[in-house]
Amino acid sequence: MTKHLYFDDPYLKEFSSIVAKVDSNRVVLEASAFYPAGGGQPCDTGVIIGQSEHRVLKVSKSEDGEDIVHEIEGSLDVGEKVEGRIDWDRRYKLMRMHTAAHVLSAVIHKKTGAMITGNQLGVEQSRIDFSLEDFDRAKIYEHCDEANRLIAEGREVKSYFTDSTSVPTLLAKGLPDVDRIRIVEIDGIDAQADGGTHVKSTEEIGRIEITKVENKGKHNRRVYYTLMQV
Repeated sequence: MTKHLYFDDPYLKEFSSIVAKVDSNRVVLEASAFYPAGGGQPCDTGVIIGQSEHRVLKVSKSEDGEDIVHEIEGSLDVGEKVEGRIDWDRRYKLMRMHTAAHVLSAVIHKKTGAMITGNQLGVEQSRIDFSLEDFDRAKIYEHCDEANRLIAEGREVKSYFTDSTSVPTLLAKGLPDVDRIRIVEIDGIDAQADGGTHVKSTEEIGRIEITKVENKGKHNRRVYYTLMQV
């Protein structure tokens, strides 16, 4: 099983490891800081350096969820010692986007009871879908203003694992049946089951700016947003 280094330190940009498995250009390391795509968060990119440098094209989880699989340019050998380097600019933007999504979703849920029916994070723009009967654009912008007020307070963000059978989630579809769940908690704002990478303080997010709100059905509202540095 790959050790997921980003759980311990999402700010880790470089790491050392050993190649554990190879299948053509698909490589599994003993430990990796590369985030595999999942939960609406795109995968990390970067390079893995052995005897030569290999660009990381795609990162995913193995079918059993135990390993992190890196699709690279070229190939590596089992047992080879390597260095991994994350594309930090991309990772940090996605960390800010992900934490912003939690704050905005928590505020909208608190105000309306809406659950999340879908989401997709992006480097420049992200979206969240909500199960919300009333379609009031003005209210959504008001909720964004409230989220920005909370963000500016610099609330602490922390994560931990739990084997509790009662885990909070805003996902309408619920959670997978697993033994241990990771919780991401934003002080006084939100506590959610989540496997992604996040900033350690909300002040790192900047400011949420809604770019578009769409009516996607009888009860589905789609909110697009970007982030502005402050």
